[in-house]
Amino acid sequence: MKAARSVLNYLRNSGVEYIFGIPAGSVNAIFDELYDMPEIQPIVTKHEGAASYMAASYAKYAKKMSVCIACSGPGGANLMTGAANAMREHLPVLFITGAVPVNTVGLNASQELDAEPIYRNVTKYSVTVNTADDLLAEVAKANEIAISGVPGPVHIAVPINVQLQEVQVTEMLAPPKREPIIPDVETIQMVAKELASRKKGYVFVGQGIRNSVEQTIELAEILNWDIITTPQAKGFIKDDHPLLAGVFGFAGHDNASSLINEGNGEALLVIGSSLGETATNNWNVNLNKNRFTVQIDFDETVFNRKYKVDLPVWGDIDLSLLFLIEELKELGFSKNDMNTSERKLDNVDQDAYNTKNILLNIQKHLPTSTRYTIDIGEFMSYVIHHMNVLDSDSFDINVHYGAMGTGISSAIGSKLAEPERPVACITGDGCFFMHGMEILTAKENKLPILFVVMNNARLGMVYHGHSLQYKRSHQSFEQEPVNIAAMAAAMNIPSYRVDKLEDLDEAAIKNLLESDGPAVLEIALVDNNTPPMGDRVKFLSSFSK
Repeated sequence: MKAARSVLNYLRNSGVEYIFGIPAGSVNAIFDELYDMPEIQPIVTKHEGAASYMAASYAKYAKKMSVCIACSGPGGANLMTGAANAMREHLPVLFITGAVPVNTVGLNASQELDAEPIYRNVTKYSVTVNTADDLLAEVAKANEIAISGVPGPVHIAVPINVQLQEVQVTEMLAPPKREPIIPDVETIQMVAKELASRKKGYVFVGQGIRNSVEQTIELAEILNWDIITTPQAKGFIKDDHPLLAGVFGFAGHDNASSLINEGNGEALLVIGSSLGETATNNWNVNLNKNRFTVQIDFDETVFNRKYKVDLPVWGDIDLSLLFLIEELKELGFSKNDMNTSERKLDNVDQDAYNTKNILLNIQKHLPTSTRYTIDIGEFMSYVIHHMNVLDSDSFDINVHYGAMGTGISSAIGSKLAEPERPVACITGDGCFFMHGMEILTAKENKLPILFVVMNNARLGMVYHGHSLQYKRSHQSFEQEPVNIAAMAAAMNIPSYRVDKLEDLDEAAIKNLLESDGPAVLEIALVDNNTPPMGDRVKFLSSFSK
């Protein structure tokens, strides 16, 4: 069989259902084999960058390996932003790029690029396979590296002639299995004793609790400590939980900020957060000042980066929490009456046509189980600050390495991973002009996703940030208004345009949701209120003095 076929057989046996990317000459051998393999569906996107974020989102929500493919040269280069994102989010994605024939390397062949060293900086493993007999083994090795330890992306460059060569496959390699990282028992016992000796503390959670939400909540309830989330962890814990104090960091809440800056917490228990810039409100020194600090993570490189950690716990987060809960129970702890957080659900508080009211009205008319994938723009800060968490794992917010337009791709990856869960993407006109054509990808795959486009005819976050930082804004940050609903209609995609708050009613949204594919809800709104970005602007301004 062809080497390309041996790889696809292995991926199919490993549970791969989709391959995200764009066909082209240097990878067409792989796409050609998919004709005879209906178990794997190619998701052909409009841009390789979008494919890379779709693959990452799919890996996140399907909880398994994902595959993304592009041609040599520019196609492979376009995947690199998504690879860096997958690395930041610890997502196992196999990136396959084509390469020019081995005997043409160095001859200025069309679309020649030595991708291996470039990907090495943004993946766990990057290799060029120049011999067909080595290809299957290298793919298996890469997959094992991707899911082992701290998961992450890997990259394989395959010359077109290598893909087409015949190989003998005597046995099918078994898919890799991840071995758990077991936390040290003595460390867990020390942590339990230290936490038990302190009456008041805070449970500070990041996106690493994605698969450990129940254990996180149980631990907080046993300790009876307030839960504070990072922006990327918004959505894991419902707003009606009595211990939830809200979001700290970018666009966070006053209640959470007061606890960190002025509260009497004696300890800080960090779970699944690398304590980066947006999570810590620009590395606020008050986060663990005079507080005994414990950090639980499966990535040991996050310990003692910026903040001194008294007891780091290295291990899979779910196991660490289970062990810690048992140790606390051994010390006599159990669930008692809990503190009640001061935070209440946000509601429309006036009839003003503004971003906050629009978002809360949209949420009021969508199912409570809806997952919102949030793009990059001024609306993101309103989402973090004002939108309510009504169901678990309901927000996909990427302030680590999200690029404009990636919320659109994330919605598609999420919907493919969990078809029964309603998905709505909140994006902006700037993001839409970058990757908005991916709504055609959703249409071609019959994915019922609601794309909400906040259209203010400008790069809103840039406009507000620049205005606050420099007291002026360049005219090029704004553009001529475009009717995005009309653009969607031209693509035979159901759409509806809102020009005032009264336009946003239940009937209009219901009509969009009844489509058997994507729909576009355009919000034509210029909101000149300052977005709730917290101390972000103050931090940036410190560099311009």
